[in-house]
Amino acid sequence: MNVTERIEQQLASHPVVLFMKGTPDFPQCGFSSRVVQALQACNADYRAINIFEDAEMREALKDYSNWPTYPQLYIKGELVGGCDIVMDLFNKGELQTQLTEAA
Repeated sequence: MNVTERIEQQLASHPVVLFMKGTPDFPQCGFSSRVVQALQACNADYRAINIFEDAEMREALKDYSNWPTYPQLYIKGELVGGCDIVMDLFNKGELQTQLTEAA
């Protein structure tokens, strides 16, 4: 299976996927930490993938998403965005709506 297929497999395996630096228990950057906090505040059921564990996926995901930074949040296989976008949606109450619809 090539790296694009592995990315698509991850996205198909769960309605909400967060590609992040570190893990939800031990985020390895402030942006990943903030997105985890927003998801936890929404009581979201999500799959977190530590991009530091797979260098090939970490690099390929940038091209796949056309998004150069991490974290990257996907809902129903679609890129929502990074920290700034997720926090904006969270502050407007729209993140909760999207997560509820995805569940």
